[in-house]
Amino acid sequence: MLKIVGAPEAFNHGKLNTIIDAQPISDLPGGGMLYATDRAPVGQVESGFYGSGRSQALRVGLAKLEVGESDLTWEKAREISILKNKAAHYPLRVTGVEEYGALDPRAPLTEDGAPDVAGVARTRFAEAINERLAQSGQKDVFIYVHGYKVVFENPVLVSSELWHFLGYEGAFIAFSWPSTPRSTAYFGDIDAAAGMARNLRELIEFVETSTNAERIHILGYSAGTRMVARAMEQISLINRGRETDPKRLGHKLENVMLVSSDIDRDVFAAYLADGILGSQRHLIIYGSQRDRALQMSSVVTGHKRLGSTMTSSELTPAFRRLLIEQKDRISYINVSNAEDIALDHGHGYFRSSPWVSGDILMKLAYRLPPEERGLVRDPTTGILSFPPDYLQRMAAIQSVAFAAQCTTPSVPAPKAPGCAAKLPPASAKK
Repeated sequence: MLKIVGAPEAFNHGKLNTIIDAQPISDLPGGGMLYATDRAPVGQVESGFYGSGRSQALRVGLAKLEVGESDLTWEKAREISILKNKAAHYPLRVTGVEEYGALDPRAPLTEDGAPDVAGVARTRFAEAINERLAQSGQKDVFIYVHGYKVVFENPVLVSSELWHFLGYEGAFIAFSWPSTPRSTAYFGDIDAAAGMARNLRELIEFVETSTNAERIHILGYSAGTRMVARAMEQISLINRGRETDPKRLGHKLENVMLVSSDIDRDVFAAYLADGILGSQRHLIIYGSQRDRALQMSSVVTGHKRLGSTMTSSELTPAFRRLLIEQKDRISYINVSNAEDIALDHGHGYFRSSPWVSGDILMKLAYRLPPEERGLVRDPTTGILSFPPDYLQRMAAIQSVAFAAQCTTPSVPAPKAPGCAAKLPPASAKK
């Protein structure tokens, strides 16, 4: 069971192009949600379940979704979300998977299965991605990497929500790494998140070289940001000496987001020294002073976390210069004052806060700079935040977008009929 994500603030204001929502939730384009996992299968793969055990093979396939109420539509779910009925739960679940096979032919033979030497899995997965891209106005692939203590199904369900609010543009892939659904498994999970980063790197390379994707975006959450950041560091090391090569590894990486990041700040500093900023066009870090889960992680590990917002006194001169002088390459966003930021121990705000979810989706959908998403920048630190008049700023942005939409013939018409106040698709942005 999973509660549908609260409607993003940008969605409430009509900024996100979305499709007509009359079809049932289970009717996702392409028949379900694409996934990649390095979890070991449990029993027969056809049963639709993967466990918490690790696998050397990166398996890919299609997850099937189902709802208990067969007539429950996204429109109905959204209406409840807009009313901010936080108690509403929806019987959305994964009922099975169609596994295509192992993606990486170089993975060693293991007890849980052999690599797909014939390349059948690669062909089928590429075809599934390209089918979605062909039906989309933008050729973007989005990858979601979950946090610790969840089962295989969690990232599949979260990805389905995010993809819906993106209007089913591009292709979305749920990356499910072998976390364990027990609080006592924290240290084992963070080992897996960092140690299995190679498989995420392989997925990125596959999407770059084997599909029609023009851009790749990655959203990493909590302990999953360890995997994302480690993969970016690996890419930066592989690319040393090839930084200007247009075909270097990661050349299609656009936005990489680290949300509620459970990364040791000193470890992240080492990643910066290794050139992690060269791995993608824009690295975005969301942090909160009210994230109690990261506060506990700092106590347990003895080291402050990247996702706990840095105070001005904690900023090193070098990192301060980085945020100011390379603002087009890296953003640090303090979300401590965003709406509903303290729900779920202040750790799950990227889904509970309509302001944060709206900011994430606007960046992914339109690649807008922070100021055009209603954020403000502290000129002395370079840190971005949600201002007290954020809703008024959003309304002003809405008004400008409406005028441009209705008076500029070159801007593609929105999906909804009439001159709706919606931003143009990402492909229209320069």
